[in-house]
Amino acid sequence: MARIIQDHKGCIGCGSCAIVCPKFWEMGDDMKAHPKQGKKNPEGDYEFEVSEKDVGCNKEAAEACPAQVIRIL
Repeated sequence: MARIIQDHKGCIGCGSCAIVCPKFWEMGDDMKAHPKQGKKNPEGDYEFEVSEKDVGCNKEAAEACPAQVIRIL
């Protein structure tokens, strides 16, 4: 399993993650990206886990993000 963390406050709403990885990312009503299955942690960041087979799509989303707010641990 891999853990994905998005610094939601730092998201600029470009939508690149939702374009390259629509299975996991979508644009919210606040015009920022949200992980479809993420939960907010106490810091206000979104976190979720994916299997190893789904890391690739999320890695592409992280690399496409101009604000670099998606981390994969």
